Amino acid sequence: MKKRELEQLASKTEEHEFYTPIPDGYKKGKTKFVIVTGTVMSGLGKGIFSSSLSKLLENQGLKCMPIKMEGYLNIDSGTLNPYRHGEVFVLDDGTECDMDLGTYERMMDKNLNRQCFVTNGQIFSKIFERERKGEYLGRDVQFIPHVTGEIKRHLRELAMSSGADVVLVEVGGTIGDIENSHYVEALRELSYEEGRGNVCFAALTYVLEPGFLGEQKSKAAQLGIRLLMEKGIHPDIIACRAENPVTEKVKEKISIYTNVPVERVFSMHDVESIYLIPKMMREEKLEIEVMKLLGLDSKAKEDKAGNYAWDDFTQKVLKKKKNKATVGIAGKYTGLRDSYASIIKALEHCGAYLDTDIDIKWIETTKIENGGKPALSELKSIDALIVPGGFGKRGTEGKIECVRYARENGIPYLGLCLGFQIALIEFARNVCGLKNANSTEMNKETPYPVVDILPGQKNIDQLGGSMRLGGRDIDAKKDSQVYKLYGSKTTIHERFRHRYECNPKYIKKFEENGIIFSGRAPGENIMQILELKDHPFFMASQFHPEFTSRPLSPNPLFVGLVEAAIKLRK
Repeated sequence: MKKRELEQLASKTEEHEFYTPIPDGYKKGKTKFVIVTGTVMSGLGKGIFSSSLSKLLENQGLKCMPIKMEGYLNIDSGTLNPYRHGEVFVLDDGTECDMDLGTYERMMDKNLNRQCFVTNGQIFSKIFERERKGEYLGRDVQFIPHVTGEIKRHLRELAMSSGADVVLVEVGGTIGDIENSHYVEALRELSYEEGRGNVCFAALTYVLEPGFLGEQKSKAAQLGIRLLMEKGIHPDIIACRAENPVTEKVKEKISIYTNVPVERVFSMHDVESIYLIPKMMREEKLEIEVMKLLGLDSKAKEDKAGNYAWDDFTQKVLKKKKNKATVGIAGKYTGLRDSYASIIKALEHCGAYLDTDIDIKWIETTKIENGGKPALSELKSIDALIVPGGFGKRGTEGKIECVRYARENGIPYLGLCLGFQIALIEFARNVCGLKNANSTEMNKETPYPVVDILPGQKNIDQLGGSMRLGGRDIDAKKDSQVYKLYGSKTTIHERFRHRYECNPKYIKKFEENGIIFSGRAPGENIMQILELKDHPFFMASQFHPEFTSRPLSPNPLFVGLVEAAIKLRK
């Protein structure tokens, strides 16, 4: 910032209480905002609601860009334990973020970027940086107006850089949380500054239905919305989460209590698949109501082909399937299904695509380590095995035994990231004769470090954001299995999140004993895909194919695994 600009800012902030940093070239009203908040409790499905609405608005010819605002002080989600916060999703640009962004990408079938995810840690870091540079020039930096100002700046910069007609803002947590209170205040200010017709608020609430009463009760929902209104935010749309369809009587009660027309009170009740939510919204014309509120109804150009394609997919999800397959997922976070959310969704996409009812069998690998053969016997009932990503020593010996069982018994296998490394360790020990081979992550003193830290990672002493992250090209070996699965492509693109690799010193040893490295990093000696020739399906990738699987285009590695599982079962 130039000295003259700093002086102008200083004189302005001394004379006025307004602090609203507006990016150069920003035009008020060009981009509209839809704000999605929680009320009674968290976990109601704000991300599902917001992504479904985004999809419908895009099917009306509008360009949408979602953003998730998290209340924690971490810079990103990269160091969070999956048991506390679910899986860490990775965007193509390498951003480690909340799993809700995976929901957005799958529902909208588009890649997002780092601007679509913001945390308190990011906001405060920017403010501290500006303060140290002297950009506030003598002002005491406060939550209002500086923290709220930085939040509004981020939203307006996203609006400009994306060129979106609508930015959909999901506020993490629920109303009343201290950690997101400044987001709520910033969005109230945004509505005031952008003006009537440029901002729409949607609130998710929960309608109770206690079994001992046998009827729905709306009072808790009303009180949750009342708390939101006390913050100065009056919702335009209310989505009611419930086990069963919300009755007209309850909708009317909520409508009267909140001044929200009953046609904008939406029943978001439990359904067989989240992919049914967009159709439910469309049947209630919810996207049309939003477009009216924002003055965008004149822009509507319905993509009927897109709606038909989605409806066809949801019909495949619901219909009785021709085939069946049981897929085992062997990991150490099996107590929380959200730890493997993208894998579950990738299998669901394959189920619809291959007309297959996929039953997931959860295999806790720490039990195999502790219980030995009785726990390992669970593998006898599966048609395919997945070993997902993960970190740390706990459960790895159990995973090694699972992979050995799959390799020796012809069970289709797909290893993901750590699952790639586990396959190498198992093969080194039991085929190459390298007793006690291991990864230096698990045992620094192993005599055969077949998996070792990447050279570029050796001098890094921090965890957050320091791995090999994001989308990268892979050279696929011609005529290999992976080459065929990806439609005869010699270059494929997938997302990574790792700091360990196949030790280059052992590549020749592996190849001499039967491993085919069918995917490599362009111009580098980094192995990224392995497969076994004389096996029904034995593949592992250093990348995470689950992050790029979409409802209408399942990831090829998952398709190959499920096809092999169907064949084995038959």
